[in-house]
Amino acid sequence: MATNIIYTNSITGSSLKAGSLHKLVVIGEANQLSSDEFSASGLSVLVGGLHTKESTSQLSCLKTTLKAVGEENLHHIVGKGEDVLRISIACISDKRTRNNAVIRADLIPALVSKLISSEENVHVSFVIIEDQAFAAGCAVARAFPQYSRKSSFLSKKERTIEVSFISASGKPLDGVKVDEIQYTADAIRLTARLTDTPCSELHTDAYIEEIRKEVSQLPQPSQVTTKIIKGLDLEKCGFGGLWGVGKAAVHLPALVILSFTPPKTSDKSKNIALVGKGICFDTGGLSLKSTTGMPTMKVDMGGSAAILGAFLASVRLQVPHKLHAVLCLAENSVDQLSTRPDDILTMYSGKTVEVNNTDAEGRLVLGDGVAYASQDLANISHIIDMATLTGAQLIATGPRHAGFMANQAEFESQVIKAAHSSGDLAYPLMYSPEFLMKDLESEVADMKNSNKNGPTTAASSLAGHFIEAHLHPDYTGVWCHIDIAGPATKGPRATGYGVALLMHIIQNIH
Repeated sequence: MATNIIYTNSITGSSLKAGSLHKLVVIGEANQLSSDEFSASGLSVLVGGLHTKESTSQLSCLKTTLKAVGEENLHHIVGKGEDVLRISIACISDKRTRNNAVIRADLIPALVSKLISSEENVHVSFVIIEDQAFAAGCAVARAFPQYSRKSSFLSKKERTIEVSFISASGKPLDGVKVDEIQYTADAIRLTARLTDTPCSELHTDAYIEEIRKEVSQLPQPSQVTTKIIKGLDLEKCGFGGLWGVGKAAVHLPALVILSFTPPKTSDKSKNIALVGKGICFDTGGLSLKSTTGMPTMKVDMGGSAAILGAFLASVRLQVPHKLHAVLCLAENSVDQLSTRPDDILTMYSGKTVEVNNTDAEGRLVLGDGVAYASQDLANISHIIDMATLTGAQLIATGPRHAGFMANQAEFESQVIKAAHSSGDLAYPLMYSPEFLMKDLESEVADMKNSNKNGPTTAASSLAGHFIEAHLHPDYTGVWCHIDIAGPATKGPRATGYGVALLMHIIQNIH
């Protein structure tokens, strides 16, 4: 069953009218929903825009209870017979600290899922301020995952969820960029679908075909060039990290490079490379994961999926920057060709790595990815890598906040702002290579690939510094590493995390 999500800033222009529209869901913070302005004007404007036979007397009972909306969801019915509109009004908490987003986006997916049945057409209207619309709109997208192999899922009818944003007085929020929200939400759902798909369906070859298909469906696909280095060509070209991780799989590893040049640039335009870890399944290699640790490792390509989603949404939005997506695709599998502990890999950077843990494979593929971006892509100003990299990230910043680090303090502040405005939460990791890299010292190679002294050595930061070590020595631009091991999933499902964060990072680069 397809659930279509359409974002609009016009209530009267709704594509869902009485008869096809089954329900209106109103969501806002208590200070908006319980305001005199909303009860006197906003609710009537909203219902009147969607239900032409709205009766003032029918709404009067609901209006008198709005003051209590913070305590429980309110439910009401307008109209009669077949011309009925069911209304639910729900409050989200306005209690949030400086390490939360501009709105409690974390609460919205579960709330929307609770209030909307599986087969009804619904209009969701947020009563908020303009700065909250992007995060709120993106949160709705997470409530409707697209991947399922349940037989009942395929038999359900197609339905539409329409989302609008209004002020407490009922006026549309004209400053809300609906196209930006639509493109980002679509990309979030794509990212979640890919991340939810098992490796039996989304191995490296199938992933490449998905990428090609998505690029072909862009309004102007000729604006994007695609380069693929695959299989033995990776070994011949010197991608020792990516080849070493994926060479044992039936479907061989690949480096996919997508490049977008906007039709118009300015002196403020930048050249940005996004590098994503795309491990389609991670057994751990010969450092084999446990019975309980291996399930869910289909999600280890979530970083590359978020990079792909943000790239596609940015192209649709025609951002004013040159943009590249460097996707490092591999399956960390096991057979007689598997990289062994003690093997030494020569990375694309030219540096050698003594493997002491084949389950620390993400940094190996990303090391090759950032080396390519800083060496082969001309005049790059920013390199941002994203990965479900370390379990230690959850120890450092928890399950909801990505852990990130940047080589420039100013850019670190920009990422914090983007996390706050986008709803994709993030918190800085320690940046200190002069202390941490000592734990990767090797007697026989330039470095080891995993920390020798366990989790007490800021393992997430150390993994990031390993990646940083493979940037070309002449690269002087911004580098940022974002570890999304925690927020990439919630329970058994992918969240599409990273797309919204990257969108606001990219748009605020000047």
